[in-house]
Amino acid sequence: MLFSKNPTSRFLLLTLIFVLLFFFSININASDPTNSEDDSDDLEQLLALDEQEDQLPEDQDQESSSRFSEAEVLSKAQRIVLELNSDNSKRVIDENEFVLLLGYAPWCVRSAELMPQFAEAATSLKELGSPVLMAKLDAERYPKVASLLDIKGFPTLLLFVNRTSQAYTGGFSAEEIVIWARKKTGVPVIRINTVTEAEDFLKKHHMFVIGLFEKFEGSDYKAFIKAAMSDNEIQFAEASNIEVAKLLYPDIKATNFLGIVKSEPERYTAYDGTFEMENILQFLDYNKFPLVTKLTELNSVRVYSSPVKLQVYVFAKADDFKILLEPLQDVARKFITKVMFIYIDIVDENLAKPFLTLFGLEESKNTLVTAFDNKGSSKYLLQSDPTPSNIEEFCSGLLHGSISTYFKSQPIPDNNNASVLAVVGKTFDDLVLNSPKNVLLEVYTPWCINCETTSKQIEKLAKHFKGLDSLIFAKIDASANEHPKLQVDDYPSLFLYKAGDKDNPIKLSTKSGSKELAAFINKQVRPKDQGAKDEL
Repeated sequence: MLFSKNPTSRFLLLTLIFVLLFFFSININASDPTNSEDDSDDLEQLLALDEQEDQLPEDQDQESSSRFSEAEVLSKAQRIVLELNSDNSKRVIDENEFVLLLGYAPWCVRSAELMPQFAEAATSLKELGSPVLMAKLDAERYPKVASLLDIKGFPTLLLFVNRTSQAYTGGFSAEEIVIWARKKTGVPVIRINTVTEAEDFLKKHHMFVIGLFEKFEGSDYKAFIKAAMSDNEIQFAEASNIEVAKLLYPDIKATNFLGIVKSEPERYTAYDGTFEMENILQFLDYNKFPLVTKLTELNSVRVYSSPVKLQVYVFAKADDFKILLEPLQDVARKFITKVMFIYIDIVDENLAKPFLTLFGLEESKNTLVTAFDNKGSSKYLLQSDPTPSNIEEFCSGLLHGSISTYFKSQPIPDNNNASVLAVVGKTFDDLVLNSPKNVLLEVYTPWCINCETTSKQIEKLAKHFKGLDSLIFAKIDASANEHPKLQVDDYPSLFLYKAGDKDNPIKLSTKSGSKELAAFINKQVRPKDQGAKDEL
C-alpha cells in the first residue's frame, strides 16, 4: 500500500484527503547484495543467531539484558527482516508461502518512520510462530526488482501468498501489522480459554473485539468469524467461559455477546445489533477510534476513510492541548458516532499547515477549531474562543445545519486610485455580484506561470476603457480567497459579469490578444450609440 500525500487545496474533494503527510528523517542503509553460494541460507543464519542469543546462560543473559539499549533491540529486530536484492528476491518469494514485503527508499522519511514498526512486527510474528517471512527491498538501489514486484512508491507494503501479491490494507503500528499479517495467513481470531491467557492477551493488545459464545458454532458465531476475517485492523478474541471473558470485558452478562475494548477513557462499547457481518463491521468502523484521535502520518488514511464524515479538528500546541483534552473528551462523548474529534499539533507544519492553509490561517499559532463535512465537501471555522462550551455549541450547530460554511478571505484592501480593483472573499458580493456595473474579473494565483502575462493585459485594457463608466476591471487571488459562486479550476481565468445577469458570467479566452478582448468588450458592454473603441 502506498501512503497518501499531504492534503492540498483539493483536500475537501478527497475525503480529506488523503496528507497528508509523513515522517521523520532517518537514513536507512541498504545491505550489500549477496553473491555467495550460501545466500539462500541468509534467513536461517540470522534466525539461528537470534536463537543463540536467546539461549545464553542465565547469568550472562541477565548481564547482557542490563546493557541492552533500545538501539540494540531494534537492531536485533531488523536482522529478522530479510534484505532482498537482485539475486535473492525471486527465490525468496518463490520458496516461501507468505512474504510480507516492505519497499522503501533510504531518503524517504515515510519509510524511515515505518521501518522500526515493521521490524518490531517481525519480532512479534517470529515469537508467535507465524509462517510469514518479513522482507524489505531498497527500491531505489534495485529499481528493476522494484518494478517487477510492482513497487511504485515509498513506502509500499505487499503480501505475497504463493507468489501472488496483494496490497496491504492494515494499520501502520507494529501491533496493527501483526494483526493484519496473522489474519491474512489463517489466524483471524484468538481463542481465550483460561484466566492466564486472558491476562497475557490484555498485556499485548491495546484494542480488540471480544466475542462470548456458549458454543463456537451457530449463525451468530459464523457472522462473528466472517467479520473477523473481513476486518483488517482489529484483533478479535473469543471465549466460552464468562468468567474468563469478564477479564477482558467486565460488564458481560450473557453469551452471544460482542464488544470492542480500547485503551482510553471510553474503554468499553457493547454491540447491540443483530449478528450479521455487515452490521458488526459497521459498528467497528463507528467505534474503533478514541474520543479524540491524534492525527499522525501513519493513521491519516484511516481517519479520512472513517464513515463519520463530520470531523472536528482541534489545532493546538501540545501543552495547551493537555489542558483541553479532558473537557474535550467530555464534549466528544455527546457526539459519539456523529462527530469525529481530531487533534493536530499546530507546531507540526507537515500536518497542520496544509489544513490551516485551507482557511487562510497558516500562520496561526494559537488554538483553533475547524470542521470538515467530507460528505458535502464543506469546511467550517469556530470563530469564538475555543472553550469546551463553545466547541459543544459549534458541534451542535454542525449537526443541525445552522453553522455557515467558511470561505477564506484576505483583509479588505484599499482600492483608491486603482485601475483594477482588488477583490477578496469578503468583498466579492459587493464589488462583483451586487455591483450595478459590468465587471471583468481576472482570477489568478501567485504560483500560476501565465497569470502575470494576463494581469499585464488586464491592466492595459483597464486604462484603455478608463472612460467607460459602466465597466469595472477587477482581480481576485483564488489561492487566498473563496466564494460559493466562484468555482474555478484553471488559472488564469477571465469572466465578464454583465449588469443585470450576474448569475451567468461569460468566460473569456485567456489566449485572446488585447485587440480581440477589446472588441469583445465593446460588443458586450458599450452602448450602441457610442462608437467602438477596440484599437489599443
